[in-house]
Amino acid sequence: MTNLPHPPESASDRDRQIFLEAIAGRERTLADVIGQAGGDFLKGESPVPKLIQRKTEMKLFVNDHLKDSEGALLLVLQYRIDEADALISKHLEFPLMALTTMLEQVLGNSALLREIVHQADFRWGQIYGERPHFEIPGKPPDPDDPYTAASVTDQLKNLLLVIAAEKSRSQDF
Repeated sequence: MTNLPHPPESASDRDRQIFLEAIAGRERTLADVIGQAGGDFLKGESPVPKLIQRKTEMKLFVNDHLKDSEGALLLVLQYRIDEADALISKHLEFPLMALTTMLEQVLGNSALLREIVHQADFRWGQIYGERPHFEIPGKPPDPDDPYTAASVTDQLKNLLLVIAAEKSRSQDF
């Protein structure tokens, strides 16, 4: 009988008796041991790693607050968030701080901004099955181009304003 799983400690005598009758004649399996030990393993903790939780929070925030009717810039930013493990890990307790840093890096680096615009144009072309309108340096942007350096800059600055407003409302920044 020492080979059988143990009834839950909080069980009443009646519950304990029912439990023992239910397992009578069974050998104790590895699954029984894991199930019994695992009951307390994650108490109070999420099984989802903090980094994944924070990335999800950031992507949801961008999804809810970015004014991007075409949807391509949103996808580019969500991909960037997925790839920003090092940055997000530095700000695990304050994911919006990581997002702020990421956006400020893009706005402060014209080459990175052009890359984001190019990726958004490319993604737009994929989504809509059309030829993307890539911006050519030194030439005016195509009037049909939904993603220009100026329009993406405006969208990212507006997102930073929303983050700043959120910061003033909440201590969880």
